[in-house]
Amino acid sequence: MTDPGMKHHLRNYLQRQREALLWKLEGVGERKARMPMTGTGSNLLGIVKHVASVESGYLGGVFGRPGPDPLPWMEESAALGNNADMWATEDQTIEWVGALYRRVWAHSDRTVSELPLDAEGFVPWWGPERGRVTLGQILVHVIAETARHLGHCDILREQADGAVGYCAPPAAANIPAQDPGWWESYNAGLKTLAESFPE
Repeated sequence: MTDPGMKHHLRNYLQRQREALLWKLEGVGERKARMPMTGTGSNLLGIVKHVASVESGYLGGVFGRPGPDPLPWMEESAALGNNADMWATEDQTIEWVGALYRRVWAHSDRTVSELPLDAEGFVPWWGPERGRVTLGQILVHVIAETARHLGHCDILREQADGAVGYCAPPAAANIPAQDPGWWESYNAGLKTLAESFPE
């Protein structure tokens, strides 16, 4: 990671994922944002809170630069007790979580700007054998983590109200522009194909 433009590229990839995650909360309403949509309680607002919290640790504390906000739900006792980083309390609204995430990413961006990609950090929850890391390695890790959870939010948002795409319309990329009838026929064809196979 010695390419002088690499830091810029990595930061841009991360920023696109961040902005798409926040778009998944736009216009959905507090009820739908909090509604568990899977058997393990996955919900839009909780996922964004989790991603903000994880980024704060990786691009903050790991490099001796604690994040801008205390995150009591990330304490081991809270996280293990009730999965506290994966859901939002009554006072942690869409606006509140979005503002937290923006503060976290501003702090992270300062870390990225001020440290070289080979700057060393330590991830205590990875243990002594794996915990020694570089900023470049952690940037890749955070991009992967953010993109993974954005994929979860893609599906949850579509289930919540049908909104799909990588970003807000009209630039919602990577989704064919088809009417509801086309999608119904498309899904019927996929179902017929799937049902032709044994369980």
